[in-house]
Amino acid sequence: MGPQMGRLFKALYFAGMVAEVILRAPYERRRGQIPKTDQRVSPAEQALLAGLSVTGLLLPLIYSLTPWLAFADYPLAPRTKTRLGWPGALLLVAAVWLFGRAHRDLGSNWSPSLEIGAQQTLTTTGVYRRIRHPMYTSLGLWGLAQALLLPNWIAGLGGLPAFLAFYLVRVPQEEQMMLEHFGDAYRAYCAQTGRVVPHLPS
Repeated sequence: MGPQMGRLFKALYFAGMVAEVILRAPYERRRGQIPKTDQRVSPAEQALLAGLSVTGLLLPLIYSLTPWLAFADYPLAPRTKTRLGWPGALLLVAAVWLFGRAHRDLGSNWSPSLEIGAQQTLTTTGVYRRIRHPMYTSLGLWGLAQALLLPNWIAGLGGLPAFLAFYLVRVPQEEQMMLEHFGDAYRAYCAQTGRVVPHLPS
């Protein structure tokens, strides 16, 4: 990957991050006005969220602004790195789109933490018609895009293990909370949907 293409792919990566901040901002403001009836934020969850921030933002910034991580660049020809970057850009666009759509479909039900709002409803429309956790699908797509756009074993691939750890810990806890709150309605919903991959009708 030539220097110009490398800068382009780095810029696309951070543009995607800015887009997600903008997309989430109105829901974040609205969330603070909604009283909560159940909150289960744990130190483990906070540590995993911090890990996502380190691998998704801090390490890519270090990689992009300094030569400190250059020793861990993929040992590939520049042309091969460029060929990896374009699929990464497409995955990033898909991740940002799904991120925004999931927020829109959730509306006031959205929360970044394990908590239930006073007027929480079970969202089963939009992207939630086929996927129970499109936010995590978006995170997974982002991790793949990161690995392709930032050809570095640390800054690029670091996002995938952080996402996997977050997913394996967070999703079972979230589904248990939803089962306790919505009961049989959530069980029926689970039978009709996939966790992060769309459930296709038989």
